[in-house]
Amino acid sequence: MQTVLKADNIKVQFGGLIAVNNVSLSLERGQVLGLIGPNGAGKSTLFNAVTGFAPVSSGTVTFLGQDVTKLPPYVRTRLGMGRTFQTERPYEEMTVLENVLVAAFLKHPQRKEAERAALDALTKVGLSDRANQLSSDLNLARLRRLELAKALALQPEVLFLDEIMAGLNPPALKEMIELLRTLTATGVSIVMVEHIMEAIIQLADHVIVLASGNKIAEGAATAVISDEKVIEAYLGTD
Repeated sequence: MQTVLKADNIKVQFGGLIAVNNVSLSLERGQVLGLIGPNGAGKSTLFNAVTGFAPVSSGTVTFLGQDVTKLPPYVRTRLGMGRTFQTERPYEEMTVLENVLVAAFLKHPQRKEAERAALDALTKVGLSDRANQLSSDLNLARLRRLELAKALALQPEVLFLDEIMAGLNPPALKEMIELLRTLTATGVSIVMVEHIMEAIIQLADHVIVLASGNKIAEGAATAVISDEKVIEAYLGTD
């Protein structure tokens, strides 16, 4: 299998605070890597460091064989990184299609090509029938799909999903899991920060657990979540 992403000994330090302490990860094409851990564990910081939204104090990030450690986010995006954010950020005065077009223009300067990419992304996430609706009218589940469509319009090699399942009701959660399965079947790789263990167990090929900025466990999801160190990190020693 082809390794599409490697992060070696990533350290992120803010003044005297070490948010991520020498953490490494690797991702193969078509695989799903889950990043889990209690609040404040360093998951989102590591996620942001790999995608270029947080400065790396030491270590290297390699994407598709290229060292991207010092490249800004928009360059990494052009190379094939697409990401969502914890908080939905739609342009509320614009339609669903126009929202996705904003992302599509990064890869497709010509409007016709950008529209084709945007509509294709909306079709993949099941929002093509909402293309001309204002994004402000979407419920939470559809807003999450809109965020995913914006990332897909960039035609990414790797999707970085930051708590995309948070707050979804059981039917919407099931639909999102099935949608992500469909995407990985096409060869898209995924790195996901997630608190919902059901999604991690069903989707992740490999899981890394962080606590206080350190990697405390990694492996298959079912093995990792039964690890005593992981249980202690989530629930405490009592």
